[in-house]
Amino acid sequence: MSTYQEMDYAQAEAMVAVAAEVRRERYAQHRKWGVQDLPDGEWLAVLTEEVGEAASALLRHRSATPNMHRRTDTLREELIQIAAVAVAWVEAIDRRGAE
Repeated sequence: MSTYQEMDYAQAEAMVAVAAEVRRERYAQHRKWGVQDLPDGEWLAVLTEEVGEAASALLRHRSATPNMHRRTDTLREELIQIAAVAVAWVEAIDRRGAE
């Protein structure tokens, strides 16, 4: 028996909205850095650095209950950046495959 469930409209809209945020972040990264064709080891370092920033954001504010909204916003921003870096890495892999 499958655990797959149909997605309701609100869930689908949320997914589209998050994907749009990741796309905007990717555009911002591209404007800042241009095309990045790094070796996989360097991509892993970049991605790990972003994950470290998310962990730091979470730990920095974990005991600050009054700042819960700020913590969530900061963590969310870092997670969008992580997703965008992962997309950039996949783009680089695809460019390598096309050569």
